[in-house]
Amino acid sequence: MLTAGRIALGPLLPADFAPMFAWANDVAAARLDLAYRPVDMATHVQWCQNIGNDPGRVVFAIRKVNEAAIIGYVQISAIHAVHRSAELGIRIGEERHRGQGLGQEALRLALAYCWDHLNLNRVQLIVFKSNARAIGAYRAAGFRKEGNLRKAAFIDGAWTDLVVMGALRPARKAARRAPARPRSHRERDDFRPQLVR
Repeated sequence: MLTAGRIALGPLLPADFAPMFAWANDVAAARLDLAYRPVDMATHVQWCQNIGNDPGRVVFAIRKVNEAAIIGYVQISAIHAVHRSAELGIRIGEERHRGQGLGQEALRLALAYCWDHLNLNRVQLIVFKSNARAIGAYRAAGFRKEGNLRKAAFIDGAWTDLVVMGALRPARKAARRAPARPRSHRERDDFRPQLVR
């Protein structure tokens, strides 16, 4: 379990499948990040049960710290070992949990996992241009806009642009060392390597 602030990221549990099934079939929520297509229970359960079989994907349940109920999930997919890159997606399941900064906390925690555990150098995502709240959360978590894909998705009867955003591994700050004291001529001459027999 990874925790920070109000959020914990951990494995999906069988009890999480039902809420996730409801979110997958929420037409209003689907408009925020994909074209709506109903998902049947058998397909949904199979997807949940097969998550661990794909080495290129990690899925975390998002929970409030010390609470058992799932409030969303983060998916890190297309993990590429050579390029040290991946794609990220997040879903906060219900409107009552949105707009409180919980998604931002989960994103920061997921990015830290990408840098510290997967040793990635780049994480990217695609978001609808009209989803200003999500774009704000991604920016706050460290993603930067990299471009637009014009009229790239047909959602709810209209074309919409997609925004490509990316986050790069932060540079590690080197520890500051005190400047070396110049050694005297005698100190330099006294150094003799030790022979080990």
